[in-house]
This record gives sequence, structure tokens and C-alpha cells, in this order.
Amino acid sequence: MVLRRLTCLLATSLITAALLAACAGRTVPSGLTTTAGASESPAAALKWMKQAGGHPPTARHESALVALDGKLYLLGGRGERPLEIFDPANGRWTRGARPPLDQLHHAQALAYNGRIWVLGALTGDFPAEPAVPTLWVYDPTADAWQPGPPLPAGRARGASGVALHAGRIYLVGGVTRGHTGGVVPWLDVFDPATERWTALPDAPHARDHFHAAVLDGALYAAGGRVSAHGSGASGMQSVAAVDMFDIASGRWSTLPSPLPTPRSGTATVVWNDQLVVIGGESDAHTVAHAQVEAWNPATQRWEALPPLPVGRHGMQAAVLDGALHVVAGSGNRGGGPELDDHYRLVARP
Repeated sequence: MVLRRLTCLLATSLITAALLAACAGRTVPSGLTTTAGASESPAAALKWMKQAGGHPPTARHESALVALDGKLYLLGGRGERPLEIFDPANGRWTRGARPPLDQLHHAQALAYNGRIWVLGALTGDFPAEPAVPTLWVYDPTADAWQPGPPLPAGRARGASGVALHAGRIYLVGGVTRGHTGGVVPWLDVFDPATERWTALPDAPHARDHFHAAVLDGALYAAGGRVSAHGSGASGMQSVAAVDMFDIASGRWSTLPSPLPTPRSGTATVVWNDQLVVIGGESDAHTVAHAQVEAWNPATQRWEALPPLPVGRHGMQAAVLDGALHVVAGSGNRGGGPELDDHYRLVARP
């Protein structure tokens, strides 16, 4: 019932957008509508709640977050960071097996077949961080890490988008030379059953520092940038265009409406049949972005969801028990302060 009511409230946003924007005293980016769930509205359909009680996880950024079998798994990040597991039954974080690398960061991890898959990662120190050349797989039952197959020959990269569809893992975009360049539009798909990679058509836009997601049979690449540290150009040339790969036809297209607030270091997740882009960083300001923007395929519109209570970038979002969870990240553009907080976006009762 809650989700049904939420859907109805979001639908009314197309009518009330202008009024809500005026009352909130905010400028709405071009192509973006505010929703009845905006946090400043007394009739908000959504709200962020901070996880209270218990010891917080280790502060980190450029980390991954995965939901699997009713728990959250927080892993990776700049420096040596532990694997930590959140159990909503008791509200506590505990530690799992030590990660296989001292530094495992800029990865979008996923859950498949009862295990956590980590690929498209970087390792080492800023700025020329090398790509991790293999997959790594964590088995929660055995509490053990195992190396997986290597990435495709000549196509290793990190800070890529990763998504799962029909038992196959898609790796899109990324950067081959850390923050110094080598941004690519490549798309590859991995079949865990055969342990084989297949190269697919390049995306229309090269990008890194973004997350990918699959919605209604389409792979989306939203947010991100063209990293070019030390080139004399801005190291955060945000990519506003949103590319979509139709998996059935094998064809790319670009959405007619770009991401309303261009930024990188975003978390992207499918939630309530929408593509939700969360947080991020850009040259626009020092403090990390708090915007949460959702693409609705049914209306072909972007909608503003309640902003994060604390802006951040370099984190991953996960859906657990119907709520959208965000943990850790960096509060400012660049590498700090590292955060250890845990928020979840839920429908109001």
C-alpha cells in the first residue's frame, strides 16, 4: 500500500512542480521537476532516515555497497579498509574477511548467485592509479575471497559502471590510467557460466567515476566525467548526457533529457521503477552534491527526490527491504572528509 501511495504522489509532481519549487525557494535545474516527496514539503512522500545506534562503520570513500540475503556489505575505499557487514536485525556492523588488496577502490560491486563480485576497480595511490586486472569474488558463507577471471585483454579499466542482467555482468566505460586520463567508452559483458568476455558496441560517450544500472531491459550510463588530472584541463569535466543500451537489440541511444545536475562520483540504483542518481562532485562547488534525481521511463522526465541530509560522493547505494541505503563517502570534492554515516530513503507511512 505504501508503494502504491508513493506512486500516486510521484505522479502528481508534474502538476505541482512549479508551486513546490516556488515554495521551497530553490532553483530547479532545466528539465527537472520537483516531486511531492521533496523534503521541504509537509506532504512529502519520501524521507531520509539516519541509522541510529550501534558502532558506525569505518569512514571511507570510493567504496562499494551491496545488498545480499538481507544484509549490507560495505567494502573497499581509499587506503586499507575492512569489509563490514550490516545486519538490520540487530542494527550492527561486523567485519568480514580481509579484502585481497591493500587498496581496492572506485569499484561498483554487485551480488550474483549468493556471492559479491568486484570488478572495474582501481588500486594504489592518486593520481595514476592502475586498474585491478582481475575480478574478485567474496563468498559470505565461507567468509572468503577468491580471484576470478582477468578482465578482457587490453581492456582493463577502473571507475567503471557495472550492472547485472539475466545472469550476465556488464562493464561499461571507465579509465585506464587512473585520474590522469585514458577514459574509454568500452562495453564488455561477462558470462559467469562460461567465464568468457564479449566486447559489445562502444557507448556514445566515454566517461568514468559513475555507476551503471539496468532498468526495463536497458543498461543506463548516467553521470560521470572525463578525468584528466595534470593535463591542464579541469579534472572534472562532467558528462551530462545519459546513454542507454538496449540489451535485446544491442543498440545504444542517448536520452533526450540530460542529467539535470551534471556531476561525477555519483551512486546510481534502480528503485521503485526509476533510475536514481545520488550525490556526486563537480567543479561547481567544494561541498559534495546532495541532489537526488530520478529518471522515470514512464513519463520520460527527471524528478527531484529529497536531497541527501549530508552531500557526498564516492559511495555506492543499495536497496534493502524496500529502502534505498547510502553509506559513507566524501563530504567535499576530492578526498575528504571521509564519512561513516548511514542513511536510508523510505516512503513515509
